[in-house]
Amino acid sequence: MIRSDGKETQSEPPMSWREGYIAVDWGSTNRRAYSVDAEGRVVAKLEDAKGVLAVGPGGFDRAAAEIREALGDRAVLIAGMAGSNRGWREAAYVDCPADAQALAQAICWIEAGRVGIVPGVCQRGPGADVMRGEEVQALGAVAAGLVPGDGLICHPGTHAKWIAMRGGRIDAFRTMMTGELFAVLRDHSILSAQLSGDVGPDEAFAAGVADALGGADLLASLFGIRARHLLGGGRSDAGYASGLLIGSDVRTALAGRAPGETVALVGAPALCALYSAALGQAGTVGKVIDGEAAFLAGIRRITEFL
Repeated sequence: MIRSDGKETQSEPPMSWREGYIAVDWGSTNRRAYSVDAEGRVVAKLEDAKGVLAVGPGGFDRAAAEIREALGDRAVLIAGMAGSNRGWREAAYVDCPADAQALAQAICWIEAGRVGIVPGVCQRGPGADVMRGEEVQALGAVAAGLVPGDGLICHPGTHAKWIAMRGGRIDAFRTMMTGELFAVLRDHSILSAQLSGDVGPDEAFAAGVADALGGADLLASLFGIRARHLLGGGRSDAGYASGLLIGSDVRTALAGRAPGETVALVGAPALCALYSAALGQAGTVGKVIDGEAAFLAGIRRITEFL
């Protein structure tokens, strides 16, 4: 057997995934690991801030060993940024359309049959895009009956993901730099002074969403925040800017889709509340689903093909 550092080790027999396993959601800043028994129940959990960016060069073997020390010597399946070019080992993307079986067949094995990394999903060509981690939640949400096999799932965040499901598979997706753009505008732009304060689904936010849904030019509307300030305008501009960005996000994502459909939202409650409000203004229902339950169902579905 070849270790992650390229050295030979003594081969160990593959563990049975039917007897239980450890599911790890290993992101850039945090990691969450769950010990799952043969019936699919979580019997122990580890959560800390030891995300990919906190693990030094050559430190992933030890970081993974810590998980087993805490949760037991079981087979381990990892999703998220641990499979990126900044993680433990890069796991090649699976092309859309993708389902759980395709992900299982493309697992990047650190230890054959014992420790593996779930690949991300990509789409090539003019609409080139990539994701890692959200694919497990999307497929798990369908497997757990949290969302229908045909529909739209949104993961609000720094890079919001809009995933179109068809026949229970990830058919296509689009990433929007909505959260990152708001952070850059708030912290590093000429608008910084006008974008302080908390944002909620209030009147100012709704005004920004309405302008975006009505077709307002995003770039010109953002500069309008600066202009109103100079001319003595009195709007709560942080909320308005957020509404503009999220409204533009929603308008693009819903273009060409059937009116009134329900969009599943997976993410932090405050962000989901903003997206739900914007979707409501667009005549669509936003339904918040449990991201942890979706992740665990997705990993369990993948293990069925191992």
